[in-house]
Amino acid sequence: MSVLTRDEARTRAQLIDVHRYAIALDVTTGSETFDSRTVIHFTAHAAGDTFVELKPATLRALALDGHDLDPAALEGNRYPLTGLTPGEHELRVDADMRYSHTGEGMHRFTDPTDGETYLYTQLFMEDVQRVFAAFDQPDLKAVFEMTVTAPETWTVLGNGVATHTGGGRWTLAATPLISTYLVAVAIGPWHSVRTEHAGIPFGIHCRRSLATHLTEDADEILGITRACFDRYHEKFEEPYPFDSYDQAFVPEFNAGAMENPGLVTFRDDFVYRSAVTDTERQTRGMVIAHEMAHMWFGDLVTLAWWDDIWLNESFAEYMGYQTLAEATRFHDTWVDFAIGRKPWGYDADQRPSTHPVAPEHDAVPDTASAMLNFDGISYAKGASALRQLVAWLGEKDFLAGVNNHISRHKYGNATLADFVDSLARATDRDVHAWAAAWLRTTGVDTLTPRITGTDTDWTLTVGHDGSRPHRVAVATYDLDIVDAGRLVARDRIERDVPADGDGAPTTLPGRRPALVVLNDSDLTYAKIRLDPGSWDTALSALSSVPDPLTRAVVWNAARDMVRDGELAPATYLEAARAHLPHESDLALVQGVLTFASGQITARYTAPEKRPAALATLTSLCRDLIRRTEDGNDPGLRLTAVRHFIDTATQPDGIHDWFTSGHVPGGPELDPELRWRVLTRLAVLGAASEKDIDAELARDPSASGQEGAARCRAALPDPAAKDAAWARLFDGDDLSNYLFTAVAQGFWQPEQADLVAGFVPRYFPAAVALGARRGPAIADAAGRYAFPAPAVDETTLRLGTECLDTADMIPALRRKLTDQLDDLRRALHVRKASIG
Repeated sequence: MSVLTRDEARTRAQLIDVHRYAIALDVTTGSETFDSRTVIHFTAHAAGDTFVELKPATLRALALDGHDLDPAALEGNRYPLTGLTPGEHELRVDADMRYSHTGEGMHRFTDPTDGETYLYTQLFMEDVQRVFAAFDQPDLKAVFEMTVTAPETWTVLGNGVATHTGGGRWTLAATPLISTYLVAVAIGPWHSVRTEHAGIPFGIHCRRSLATHLTEDADEILGITRACFDRYHEKFEEPYPFDSYDQAFVPEFNAGAMENPGLVTFRDDFVYRSAVTDTERQTRGMVIAHEMAHMWFGDLVTLAWWDDIWLNESFAEYMGYQTLAEATRFHDTWVDFAIGRKPWGYDADQRPSTHPVAPEHDAVPDTASAMLNFDGISYAKGASALRQLVAWLGEKDFLAGVNNHISRHKYGNATLADFVDSLARATDRDVHAWAAAWLRTTGVDTLTPRITGTDTDWTLTVGHDGSRPHRVAVATYDLDIVDAGRLVARDRIERDVPADGDGAPTTLPGRRPALVVLNDSDLTYAKIRLDPGSWDTALSALSSVPDPLTRAVVWNAARDMVRDGELAPATYLEAARAHLPHESDLALVQGVLTFASGQITARYTAPEKRPAALATLTSLCRDLIRRTEDGNDPGLRLTAVRHFIDTATQPDGIHDWFTSGHVPGGPELDPELRWRVLTRLAVLGAASEKDIDAELARDPSASGQEGAARCRAALPDPAAKDAAWARLFDGDDLSNYLFTAVAQGFWQPEQADLVAGFVPRYFPAAVALGARRGPAIADAAGRYAFPAPAVDETTLRLGTECLDTADMIPALRRKLTDQLDDLRRALHVRKASIG
């Protein structure tokens, strides 16, 4: 199939304008395909040739201006339209389209709990072609009218208000001008909770087997939706531009959510069927706020080409965290961003695949290359850059520029240059120079304090390794004269660090503080180092730093030092062991434990040292469980229980929990915890196929099916590994979620010898799989099926040879490039800790 190039899109946009689509879908024709009939009204500005895109199972008929065209002329995913004359045209297309089981196009899912079937679209980038014929590029906006024929008992949701006209036929209200990739439908026997706010119909929807859980959380979800909706109307001068606001929680969704106008789709993991922490509820709230921001920035004003994807994602990411903090009870969102989200950007920006937040035009020549930029740079780094921009520019001027941008480009398309021009209209500062330094460059700057002092004063110089200007705050702390283990704040000063050198020395009265922290409040994007005296203080008193956001900055500094080979992994674990039992912010506990278990014990620690590292973590988790016996902090207790399970080296304790159905003192083992325990027991050789079958009979849900698949793949048995491998790489029947579950269970550090023979098989198998099954499964194969525990030079050599010699699809190449760079870093960290 051909990918669309930027040059082709520009040529087509110069030749035609698209006015209106009339789309008729019929999903009653069977379980493999559905009927798709499309009428496209467009105007040609001059005589010329172009093409329309579609990926049909069968192309039955086409007609241009009433004249039949030959379906056999379809070339891949393009049908040529030759000899167009200036003026208005009508194209009719009649086709059968295939359902997907990979989360692309029209995804079809049958719920194993009750046998009900659900359909939904994900049309991002090029996948609209899987559902209906289209001139598929973001700057050819049009009005979309749609009818859907579905089983009589089903409900249809779409971009506009849906009306059931009888006989299973639904008509969706016409949209305003939107891009093709934003069209959406969700079809099935949905459970719905509906309300109205500010004269707009609101609804939340999920499959029926999750109805009880959605209803339990409906007040929270709709409360956050209303609060964010109102707050955005205080920020934005342009009112909400669509006729309704539905949020559908759909099964087997690849992303976190998708900003379809009027019908946001979310992965239905956000409908919690098991206990979750308040931080996880905050994350769901952030995603709600993020997607709503897109209604203005992304949907009303849309990028002109995919090089400006950051205009969508960075803005929504920033607004999601900021608006949730302003409008709801979740006031500490930026702590979670700092410890849980921002490292995604830092890590991506230090790999060979890094790219500017806003790449140059020639760096995104086609849709395949554009798809690779949906990463930590476009989201986390871009949001961090905007946060720094707000700190430098001021929120008032920033929002004035944003509103100017929306007003100038509503219902149209815009570029980075348009956005910067709008900001420049609102301020006297040189926004163009800021954009060049922050948005057009790659890599992470490093800021290091250099401190000298006397008995009467001390001097701070901010050392700067990098190329961007920074507006930073510096926090200083002293040890309490009564309690030497407690820190008290002294001063907070703000400094500008120039792009081309160190900050000017600053002399302040008094002895040097015990702790100096650059980037207090985490307002810039840079790696931070501590001076030796401050690091000694942090090791002994970190948990007593008053502000959780400052503690997050220090924990990130420690994380970066481990990754850069400057701090031994064991020292990080010792710091966690010392301070997490006293940590009051749950996001920090979760973030530190996730890095400790997911990277330090799994990859950065040599195999012979891993048992001791795991023992440190289990001891820490045991302390947290004891600390929460009074029941006053269920979120912290749940976090500790989860990580205790994941790091257990002996099965007895967690097996007792499993058989009794609860942790002594709580919590009860809900489905998520039961599958988590059973997976760990499988890894440790303390569970059998019979145990897995019994648990699946207890929980036959979609999540249960995934849990069983994960457990079976984790069994330390050659036959189980052979079977799991065959499911992953030899067959093509696994859905995206089941593929991920099997991959997650397969590679286990405890089973290195058992799976060693699969490491050389992985690379050619992944290449072949990506070619057969496409980008979504290729992404999963690179992300989850990669032999991450095999941290050795042999794996690195095999992977490098594959990258150098194999012809693979871009999605897999990007994932392997990143995985191999992470492997190089893990080897470096291990060598540095030995040295």
